Amino acid sequence: MFNFDYKKSLGQNFIKDKDVIDKIVNATVFEKNNLVIEIGPGSGALTKELLKRVDYAILYEIDSRLEKILDKELASYGNYELIIGDFLDASVNDDISKYKYDNLYIVANLPYYVTTPIINKIIKDNIMAKEIIIMIQKEVADRLSARPGSKDYGQLTVLLNYYFDIEKVISVSKNSFIPKPKVDSAVIKMVRKEKNLELKDREFFEKIVRDSFKFKRKTIKNNLFNYDLNKVGNVLNKYGFDINTRSENLSYEVFVELCNELR
Repeated sequence: MFNFDYKKSLGQNFIKDKDVIDKIVNATVFEKNNLVIEIGPGSGALTKELLKRVDYAILYEIDSRLEKILDKELASYGNYELIIGDFLDASVNDDISKYKYDNLYIVANLPYYVTTPIINKIIKDNIMAKEIIIMIQKEVADRLSARPGSKDYGQLTVLLNYYFDIEKVISVSKNSFIPKPKVDSAVIKMVRKEKNLELKDREFFEKIVRDSFKFKRKTIKNNLFNYDLNKVGNVLNKYGFDINTRSENLSYEVFVELCNELR
């Protein structure tokens, strides 16, 4: 590995395990005429394998010190554009509008602190990726891929389940990175649903979900006491629950219907 002063503030832990890299790029089949967004290419180890398999890639790298390194490491590839800057500040839809493609994908190795903001940006900016393959802290991956009734199931899981089918692909040891982080990671794949359930008001849906999980140990009755509990109870009864149920037992479909009924 080249000599580099890794910045802890940027969560810089570069993947070095070739086996893990291969599993990431093989986690999906890139459909023809594709465009791939990679967030945080770092030293380009994952990027090289991506560029062998995809038509074109846009790379967003926040650390300008890596520009020369990436230019050197990727010198033999001509199917990418490197954008130096923060993905969170980028006008991504403007950037991708310059290219003709049928299928958009997002691939990333994300630091813990930026995982939720990046996912929120993808949703809020309506960046229509067919699949998102991201490596994140294992604890967060467990939450995002959790199923109703499990201890890891929560607010973010429900919100993402409205848009995506989510599965954990592999667990990744902390030893697969340089420098070695304190925790293990995991790769998850988020496949955009072909059709979303009808939702009257997405902002209200997010509010209902937030309020339902406000106090995790409390029941729906206690968390949604400010809402019409008769309507809440009627919806829950349709799915075999009642207002004394805890939120972690309810699928995203139940929350969608609660939103539509209470709006």
